[in-house]
Amino acid sequence: MLSTEEKARYARHFTLSQVGLEGQQKLKDSSVLCIGAGGLGSPAALYLAAAGVGRIGLVDADVVELSNLQRQILHGQSTLGMSKLESATTRLSDINPHVQVEQHPVNFTAENAMEIAKDYDIILDGTDNFPTRYLSNDVSVLLKKPNIYASIFRFEGQLSVFAPHLGGPCYRCMLPQPPDPGSVPSCAEAGVLGVLPGIIGSMQAMEAIKILLDVGEPPLGRLLHYDALHTRFREFKLKRDPQCALCGDHPTITQLVNYQNFCGMPDSNQETNQPGEISVEELKQRLENGFDGTLIDVRETWEHDVANIPEAKLIPLATVPSHIPTLKELGLDAEIIIHCKAGMRSDRACEFLRGEGFTNVTNVAGGMDAWLKL
Repeated sequence: MLSTEEKARYARHFTLSQVGLEGQQKLKDSSVLCIGAGGLGSPAALYLAAAGVGRIGLVDADVVELSNLQRQILHGQSTLGMSKLESATTRLSDINPHVQVEQHPVNFTAENAMEIAKDYDIILDGTDNFPTRYLSNDVSVLLKKPNIYASIFRFEGQLSVFAPHLGGPCYRCMLPQPPDPGSVPSCAEAGVLGVLPGIIGSMQAMEAIKILLDVGEPPLGRLLHYDALHTRFREFKLKRDPQCALCGDHPTITQLVNYQNFCGMPDSNQETNQPGEISVEELKQRLENGFDGTLIDVRETWEHDVANIPEAKLIPLATVPSHIPTLKELGLDAEIIIHCKAGMRSDRACEFLRGEGFTNVTNVAGGMDAWLKL
């Protein structure tokens, strides 16, 4: 039952015929799992808590960094260095002490996803990488829970609700196969205006609340696209694919898989480097011992300006082909080590150089992200 204080808190809801006392009690009895407490998860969790959703689960294993504060409004200057979940819990409890915040300070993986998600009514996907998007989708379908999906890129965002059990498609119906690793730049690589995830994450919260209250029309079978620069919304129809490997008429995916492998990415649980890779620890030691090869940074100029390895020569990935003649002057067997932000673009650069005949090319596993943690 709602307390006297709660009735005063939610007074503006009670005048809405779609909510009222009964609807507010529904929200209090409901639960949402937010995967990620970052750009999308921050506004979503804030508005879910403010609305009175009784139990909010947060999955995130990161700590608050200065670069987060431009968009991740759950966190602030005072929580720098704190785990994102501790920071988020403090903020959400201040927004609404009647909400129970449950912390899952781990990476969302195939090994733990079903156990984490099984007791929540809705899964809200606030992730920024393809392996976790496919994982959150598959968990949602297998557990028959709505998946509130969103993604952001520079000045654009998109939103949908994937729920085959409610008559709509799933994420795999829209994107059966992931794009090639590194072909889609992350927000860190491409940039994102901080207010954009605030808009899209708030819309995710709205769709979750609508489903919990059973009011309105969620975007099942629709992908909503928002162009912030031109203030335009567009809508694309999505259909359930009868051939979908997960939710189709004859599904072949009946349990969770290795999503890193499915997306063609290195397994983050792997302790040893792949052939042709070097760790940042090994790189640091090589540099300290007088490395006489060529170290190349294939990030963009602005990334290099923010943080860089002084010994590295900046050659943005798109410009690598134009540098081939100069590199060939070093000799096809000259040692070349390449790094980027996280190891994906540099891996592509290594493959390109090998295709050009270079025989001693090495990728830096983890890239600048790992280097800055040394």
